[in-house]
Amino acid sequence: MSDTKVNPYLILAIGVISVSTSAILVKVSSAPSGILAFYRLFFTVLLMSPVFFLKYVKELKLITVRDWMFSILAGVFLAFHFILWFESLHYTSVASSTVLVTLQPLFAFIGAYLFFQEKLTAKALLSAVLAVAGSFIISWGDFRISGSALWGDILALIACALITGYLLFGQTIRKRLSLMTYTYLVYAISSIVLLIYVLVRSESLGPYPKEDWAYFLLLAIIPTLLGHSLFNWSLKWLSTSTISMAILFEPIGASLLAYWLLAEKVQMTQVIGGMVIMTGVTLFLIEERKLKKLTRAREVKTDAL
Repeated sequence: MSDTKVNPYLILAIGVISVSTSAILVKVSSAPSGILAFYRLFFTVLLMSPVFFLKYVKELKLITVRDWMFSILAGVFLAFHFILWFESLHYTSVASSTVLVTLQPLFAFIGAYLFFQEKLTAKALLSAVLAVAGSFIISWGDFRISGSALWGDILALIACALITGYLLFGQTIRKRLSLMTYTYLVYAISSIVLLIYVLVRSESLGPYPKEDWAYFLLLAIIPTLLGHSLFNWSLKWLSTSTISMAILFEPIGASLLAYWLLAEKVQMTQVIGGMVIMTGVTLFLIEERKLKKLTRAREVKTDAL
């Protein structure tokens, strides 16, 4: 940390606030979910293009046929993650939707366990059960409000599973490509998928009110480029676990913004369920970090022998 003039924790906090705006911008827009998702990624790709073509385009030669297949799958998963998550916000609250999406680390661990045979400890399993219990508390509370709110919760959970698939397919490609090349490639593929989706559904690409065009652009700049770029910058100074923990504050930031800007009330079941989920995910991440340290120590010991 002494090598940087800027406090990385401050940068991380700004990143969390940036991604917290995503749900708010979706809520205030009048555009359909598919259109919102398409323009968010389309504008992101446009903004990234000058840097990509000036510095990173040569890396495309490193991509294998298998990488292309995984990139396409990652792009499809990311596209439908955005569609379903944005759609969930039309039915349920910002608080419920964003909290449920934070279950992503648990989905990731399940995927890694099923497809990569990563170990699952008893403590990790208990923390996962705790987090899932929190999601049931939120869903139960939302069901008491209305059936549509429960449907929004279900969409948010499916969106959470989809973003996990996006990350799992991308993890092997990221080992050989820079972050810029990988994200540009997947965002471009996802934009094409979303374009096909909205055309098949006969959703109009325009015209939209001036406010909506501003929201499309802000979605690309603030939560996508600024938020995730700051997380990536922070990786140089902070551990992945620290950043993963910090991202758990996104639902809190989003809920506060929704309360102040949209006058959206927070139910007690959302508060309790959210606290249970974040406690469970936090314990899970701590246990996962311990397990990775133990695995590395064993690998070092084996290499020494």
